[in-house]
Amino acid sequence: MSSPTEPSRTPDFLNHDRPPVPDIVVPRGVQPFHLRDKPVRGRLVRLGALADALLTRHDNDPAVTALAGQALALTAGLAAALKFRGSFSLQAKGDGPVPMLLADCTDAGALRGYARADAERLAPLLADGTVPSAAAMLGQGYLAFTCDQGPEMDRYQGLVAIEGETLTEMTDTYFRTSEQLATHVQLACARTEAGWRAAALIIERVAGAGGVGEDQDQDAQDDAWRTALALAGTLTDAELLDDALPGERLLHRLFSLEGLALDRARALSYGCRCSRARLSGVLAGFGSDDLDHMAEDGVITMTCEFCKLGFRFDRAEIRSAEQG
Repeated sequence: MSSPTEPSRTPDFLNHDRPPVPDIVVPRGVQPFHLRDKPVRGRLVRLGALADALLTRHDNDPAVTALAGQALALTAGLAAALKFRGSFSLQAKGDGPVPMLLADCTDAGALRGYARADAERLAPLLADGTVPSAAAMLGQGYLAFTCDQGPEMDRYQGLVAIEGETLTEMTDTYFRTSEQLATHVQLACARTEAGWRAAALIIERVAGAGGVGEDQDQDAQDDAWRTALALAGTLTDAELLDDALPGERLLHRLFSLEGLALDRARALSYGCRCSRARLSGVLAGFGSDDLDHMAEDGVITMTCEFCKLGFRFDRAEIRSAEQG
């Protein structure tokens, strides 16, 4: 069997081969929870080995890799709170040395993402040995959260200017200004002895009376939210990223005295969706001159931004849109 990244004898419109990417599933990648009779719900996200599989596809500086890992964990956690069919994405575009940061997660938990970095522009930020902030790497620009449910449904998108030093602070700005939702977000990503790990804790204040006990007046609700924030603030990044500390035990450490209730966990998986057939369709949209310009020695190579695999197509077999 030929490699799916090499030229294939099967016509591209019939070739649906997927590339040889890792087949990784984290069964309890997202653990939703709530506090009984209190206006608090949340999700604990732990990517485990999936983080290493996704992040090591790209040869970035560790500072950029950590930022990408935080974006992956955040996206998985936000997607898990929505009822949708399709994909939910986070995109940061700026004028800094990391002009593009992208992560998306499907309703089934298929996760992918990448950060595009300019090594020459990044070098001055790394010269003194300190880790540059997300703001320094991204620069001026915007943060977009998009829920895409396909061509038959309206696409929802929320945009906010990049404000804050960290991705956590940028996300907080979005929720305060666009969603008007009280939230607490903690993101962590680091290279451990077991490889790269990424995680997130997201808690939200439930609006109105949803999930709140009848005996909880406004003062009691305010106090319950402040208590949840204080407890969440004791969580360390090391605890978030510790494979030896099960997520359920971590949450019980934080919230067991506050009426912790665990909801059904959600799986996360390696989610790059590239294929020869998909990329062949992209090539078919170019004119003949463009295709000729792309070809080197009669072969066109397309590299997936997410998994960094290069797919090779024989130029002679690619028909352009001009030819019908």
